[in-house]
Amino acid sequence: MQTIPEYNAAQSEADKAICEVLFSEINKHLPEAESKIWHAHPVWFLDGNPVTGYHTLKDCVRLLFWSGQTFDEPGLQNEGKFKASQVRYTAVGQIDMDGLQRWLEKARDIQWDYKNIVKRKGVLERIK
Repeated sequence: MQTIPEYNAAQSEADKAICEVLFSEINKHLPEAESKIWHAHPVWFLDGNPVTGYHTLKDCVRLLFWSGQTFDEPGLQNEGKFKASQVRYTAVGQIDMDGLQRWLEKARDIQWDYKNIVKRKGVLERIK
């Protein structure tokens, strides 16, 4: 099984730099989170519930927050039909460190129950 540092190392130089900053900041601000490669991408979980993760796309690195649509934060764009939001980076300099810290704190404090979404037949319930 691939580790997150191995995932980061396998990226292009620009994407690798972004991934390494995100990896460091997520671990710094969510030290209690479990991290692993999940569905081929780095993801962080709190009590088994996915809260944030990132992956490389063809032209950027996408940082995802599973409950981000309820963060009420500028800079995040809605993603998908549930409560997720995203931000995309093409260079390390685009990462707003203060904003990232706020989003990570909100990822801890505002959570929808993705862990049980299948059991609830696609219905999300807020758990925090």
